[in-house]
Amino acid sequence: MKINWGTGIVLAFIAFISFILFFVVRMNMDDRANHDLVTEEYYQAELGYQKEIDAENNANADDKKLKVSKTLEGLLIEFPENINVSEVKGTVSLYRPSNKHLDFDFPISLSNSHLLIPDKRLLDGRWDIKISWEDQKENYLHKESITY
Repeated sequence: MKINWGTGIVLAFIAFISFILFFVVRMNMDDRANHDLVTEEYYQAELGYQKEIDAENNANADDKKLKVSKTLEGLLIEFPENINVSEVKGTVSLYRPSNKHLDFDFPISLSNSHLLIPDKRLLDGRWDIKISWEDQKENYLHKESITY
């Protein structure tokens, strides 16, 4: 039986589509593939997003910017000098995009205008830092990505 051009093109398309579908089905059914959302309560977090935008604007407008830097001891977070450290409340969240089991949160407890996260808690790689704090009943938010 002789195959003409039209039949060859159709067979090539069918083979290509089958090849692609095979890999799509294989990746969706594979237990090793991790298909987690960024956050567990994605839709609930989306509703509070406007509050985050307002808190970021507060931090930028009121000169309440934080400085995050790497030191030999760990990650140093410097709060502005013009705040009362005894009234600051909030949390520091460190999110690891590659492994959700490395994520951790801890409350802000300041004795001076610096906060140090020990080096032993941070593995090498990318970290997303989210620092939300409250000073004089005003909410502030700082977000940053670093490579440690």
